Amino acid sequence: MSFMKQPILIALKGLAMGIAETIPGVSGGTIAFITGIYERLINSIKAFSPQLLTTLRKDGIGAAWDRINGNFLVSLVIGMFMGIIFGVLVVSHLLDNYPPIIWAFFFGLIISSVIYIARQIEKWRALEILGMILSTVLAYWLTMVSPASGTEALWFVFLSGAIAISALILPGISGSFILLIMGMYGVILSAAKSVLKTFDTTDMLIMAVFSLGCIVGLMTFARVISWTFKNYRSITLAVLTGFMIGSLNKIWPWRNVLSYRENSGGEQVPFLEQSVLPNAYDGEPFLILAIVSLVVGFISVFLFEKLGGAKENKVD
Repeated sequence: MSFMKQPILIALKGLAMGIAETIPGVSGGTIAFITGIYERLINSIKAFSPQLLTTLRKDGIGAAWDRINGNFLVSLVIGMFMGIIFGVLVVSHLLDNYPPIIWAFFFGLIISSVIYIARQIEKWRALEILGMILSTVLAYWLTMVSPASGTEALWFVFLSGAIAISALILPGISGSFILLIMGMYGVILSAAKSVLKTFDTTDMLIMAVFSLGCIVGLMTFARVISWTFKNYRSITLAVLTGFMIGSLNKIWPWRNVLSYRENSGGEQVPFLEQSVLPNAYDGEPFLILAIVSLVVGFISVFLFEKLGGAKENKVD
């Protein structure tokens, strides 16, 4: 049964990543890191290169499949797909009805993730401290900046795809949040729904260019992260720690809505929010349950570490 256990565990980790990707402010990269699959994910993505074609031609499909760690990717993608469906159908419902409780869980999860990553830095020097401070400020600024207006210009659609997809492997910042800041969340969501319903050629072109940007961005950023881990591991970990600290403002459990936007379905959804104390929250704060949820989220990372799940994160 051991040969069945590994794919199931990978799929469950993909499930958690998929759920995270449906929540603006929570990064699938964070989940990948704390569940111990960060290295394998980076190296599998990095394996999609011209050398893969050479391997396929010389050594066959089996060797190429091993090169990209195909079994791992298939299990992870299946889990992520299920997680996205679960996130859309269940987590989004819970966020609509019990937001402080759900956000508190992720807040605790990120805090313990910060501690976990920071502990892996062998020596804190001036560069590590500076990198953490700068990335914290940048991430916090991103959570505060007013979203821009979107555009259907193809060059910007490509750029938004390349930047947003990087959040898949960058702990601390979510892809949907990046698209929201760039003003492209509504544009891409509307185009995607239009393609599924009407097969509009203009929207099909937008989605094709966006997908191309995602592919280019993912392939490029995976190599950048791999290189920085290999050559500047401590500084890279410090920067990732800062990103996660700065992103905490976005997932603070008690946030009042300052303004709304209309999504592609005509529904009013939160646009700008302000973090407040529980007693100033416009709604039921669920204070006790939120605290319990925060504690559960906090201890989750250390349970993963104790079980040995988070010991693989060394990118070659």
